[in-house]
Amino acid sequence: MSDSQTRTRNREQEETEDQSAGLSCPECGGSVVADDEHGETVCTDCGLVVEEDSVDRGPEWRAFDSKEKDEKSRVGAPTTNMMHDKGLSTNIDWRDKDAYGNSLSSTQRKKMQRLRKWNERFRTRDSKERNLKQALGEIDRMASALGLPENVRETASVIYRRALDEDLLPGRSIEGVSTASVYAAARQAGVPRSLDEITDVSRVEKSEIARTYRYVVRELGLEVKPADPESYVPRFASSLELSEESERRARQLLQNAKEKGVHSGKSPVGLAAAAVYAAALLTNEKTTQAAVSEVADISEVTIRNRYHELLEAEQDLPVA
Repeated sequence: MSDSQTRTRNREQEETEDQSAGLSCPECGGSVVADDEHGETVCTDCGLVVEEDSVDRGPEWRAFDSKEKDEKSRVGAPTTNMMHDKGLSTNIDWRDKDAYGNSLSSTQRKKMQRLRKWNERFRTRDSKERNLKQALGEIDRMASALGLPENVRETASVIYRRALDEDLLPGRSIEGVSTASVYAAARQAGVPRSLDEITDVSRVEKSEIARTYRYVVRELGLEVKPADPESYVPRFASSLELSEESERRARQLLQNAKEKGVHSGKSPVGLAAAAVYAAALLTNEKTTQAAVSEVADISEVTIRNRYHELLEAEQDLPVA
């Protein structure tokens, strides 16, 4: 165990002992001790539980020998692929204030400005790191705008790193490959976004996104399944404030369409939007084609066409 880890553990034990020493049993006035195993503070005389559910400051892992303990021990925040240096470097706050919120003097401000400048130079020492920093910033911006979870951002960052390592960027823009990575990661995670939605938050054209996406998937050998129309239903239903019954009915309509083969060759976004609209009507909930069109970012004509096809598919199913 390193000296810093030993000091940290001793300090935590001392804090726990100090907290326990400052307590006394409210019933008999006896001394109390901390029971780390059960997360309780107990009176040694009468057995009264003074405090419970205390914070476990130990590690979340188990080790059975000293070697395994040294391998698993760590300090600092966990690493992340969403930062070009994986979060291992130091960040200097842009605000010229100290830990107490007081403004720094002019001499200290100049010193901090120089430190920020050199810190930034050390963090991005070559063109590859500058490229990665810009791309990961774009991925985070687009994922935030699209409301994508953190696991999608991590996956998109890994895809971009692989593209950079395998030299797929020459001849293509950083923004284009970043957008393609987000699009592929969202589809892999089962929370797809339509190409139009991706284009709205991207800085490149739709045609370039589609072309770069196909290239990245092919060159990296990514396994991306065709988008399932049902994966769009929860988001559309939530945005339209529809009930669970309508959402369930929309899924049923899409399953019927799959059994009849109606979904083949059709846009999954259009099918999902039409299913949500049809389900709302079938469950007597108020919504309009214009509202669904705005949420799904698809034309009302497409919704009407898919709507009729879904209802015909359901009527043609044999009765069990």
